[in-house]
Amino acid sequence: MMQVIDAKQSSQLIGDGQTVIIGGSGSGHAVPDALLKAIQERYLAEAHPRGITSIHPVGLGDRGELGANHFAHEGLLKRIVCGTLSDAPSIAALASQDLVEAYTLPQGVLSQLTREIAGGRPGLITHVGLHTFVDPRLEGGRQSCWDSESLVEVLELDGREWLYYRAFHIDVALLRGTTADEDGNISMEDEAIWGEMLSMAQATKKCGGKVIVQVKQMAKAGTLAAKTVKIPGILVDYVVVVPDQMQTFQTMYNPSYAGALKVSTSGFPRLALDARKIVARRCAMEIAPGLICNIGSGICTGVGLVAAEEDVLDQFTLTNEQGLIGGAPAFGLDAGAAWNYDAIVDQPYQFDFYDGGGLDLAFLSFVEIDPTGNVNISRFKDRIIGIGGFVNISQNAKSMVFAGTFTAGGLETSAVGGELRIENEGRFRRFVETVEQLTYNAEYGLSREQEVTYITERAVFRATAAGLELVEYAPGINIERDILAHMDFQPLISKELKEMDSRIFVDKPMGLNQSFRDKYAMVNQ
Repeated sequence: MMQVIDAKQSSQLIGDGQTVIIGGSGSGHAVPDALLKAIQERYLAEAHPRGITSIHPVGLGDRGELGANHFAHEGLLKRIVCGTLSDAPSIAALASQDLVEAYTLPQGVLSQLTREIAGGRPGLITHVGLHTFVDPRLEGGRQSCWDSESLVEVLELDGREWLYYRAFHIDVALLRGTTADEDGNISMEDEAIWGEMLSMAQATKKCGGKVIVQVKQMAKAGTLAAKTVKIPGILVDYVVVVPDQMQTFQTMYNPSYAGALKVSTSGFPRLALDARKIVARRCAMEIAPGLICNIGSGICTGVGLVAAEEDVLDQFTLTNEQGLIGGAPAFGLDAGAAWNYDAIVDQPYQFDFYDGGGLDLAFLSFVEIDPTGNVNISRFKDRIIGIGGFVNISQNAKSMVFAGTFTAGGLETSAVGGELRIENEGRFRRFVETVEQLTYNAEYGLSREQEVTYITERAVFRATAAGLELVEYAPGINIERDILAHMDFQPLISKELKEMDSRIFVDKPMGLNQSFRDKYAMVNQ
């Protein structure tokens, strides 16, 4: 029988050395933060639980004190296995000092692995991660304690290489919903995502573990509509009620995030015409009507806002890895949620679609690019970031766009009269001789006939078998002074080198609606 307990009591259910799986995503999307905070408070008071293993497919935290950051105490955490540590820099700091074992594995792999564990299978076999730092022939996803065990192996089946990610035992699941009834049935009507709550609960019960769910409110038994129940009561051991539970770490409740209504795109934020918007505008020009796309976090979230401003958002489909289909992705600390989506699916099924080649085009950020077009996003300058859904998406989309500013650290630009001016150059180069960690393998992508484009505010490159090729430059930019002088290598120069569209650099709508109609007409001729 399900029991209703408080957060402090829930922390007593975690034993030393146990493995805890945590639901939710990013900055508070269905994250059971009250449960995580209670574990921290118990550890600070009692020095228990000690040496736990924390597993969560997505990064959890506000880049400050919330989410996985509650576990950032030497001795509390033995190992963390997750998609990214970008939201939990305090844990990343422990990992960089080898004070905790840290692995960043593909978000989709960890998401799908919960389903494999639920079904009693030994692990997940997939191509995702081959020829990246996740491959055990390179780093095996390790971000610290380099002599620690390998969580992934290479297999050969039917003459083809695969990666095998081993299943793990789960002692406790910490999950979140909106409403629990007296029988323990959980609905998620106010949540921005579903994640893999059902699969995590099933996997934990398969392992003989305990399932604890944080909710906002209780309902009388039998009053929840059956089709709204996301986690059946037969899978729930304990419920903790947190009446002031926020939808995300910065938003109390947004009905559009919950799928309760669609808002006018006229109310969407409008980006200032800086380097980030310039990049987003040029990215939007890669889209054609009818395409199914993914928009990554960071600079790429601007693509959806540009599409809304240009009134073309309804002419293609944006998705995100958390399971949202349609609409426009949220940005900032709310990234991972979406406005005006058409459908929401469990995260493992979204990654099934991605891994199977369902994406026509994807936009992801970059930190470093080397002469062959390899990309690093996961570790740089002693900062551990991780990968989230980057590897699943970048290895499987038919066409890839990697986006970022040309340099970083103090870059200031202006757009005047349809031209770009560099007011202050960034201190850090992004186009380097060797990437610090191999997050995307361009040679592997090209071998699978992927089209790969790299977009910055001043230059556009393409991946070729011979190396990175410069194909466009911004009007007003001197190629030698503003591009080549700030690269650690000499790229190929296209024989068809041209200026970027000047509309990108003028502070008014670019007329993409007409461009989309022209593209549609050409396709249907």
